[in-house]
Amino acid sequence: MATKSQTGLQTEFEFTLPRGYVASDGTLHRKGRMRLATAMDEIGPLRDPRVRSNQAYLVIILLARVITKLGTLEVIDTGVIENLFSADLAYLQDFYRKINEIEPESSEDEESEDSVGG
Repeated sequence: MATKSQTGLQTEFEFTLPRGYVASDGTLHRKGRMRLATAMDEIGPLRDPRVRSNQAYLVIILLARVITKLGTLEVIDTGVIENLFSADLAYLQDFYRKINEIEPESSEDEESEDSVGG
């Protein structure tokens, strides 16, 4: 179920991990939810010493901030993201990009804009 704000903008998106996160008790968690990122989600981690010493750690902190649900886990933190299988990490990075990119306008819209101006 996708979550929409009062404005009708979809702000959360459901996903299913290809492999899943295995918790310390052996429970497999595959279904989750990710919210749209804010400017602070992207710039805040740049101040983190872990990111300053290893730029690749940025994605770990960023995903921990925007994933709002993963199975029955009560807390999704950097420790959870660090222990994802690499296929799941790659999937989440791609999913993050997809939901946060602005969809390109259709060529029909571009054509009508061009004809109005020209």
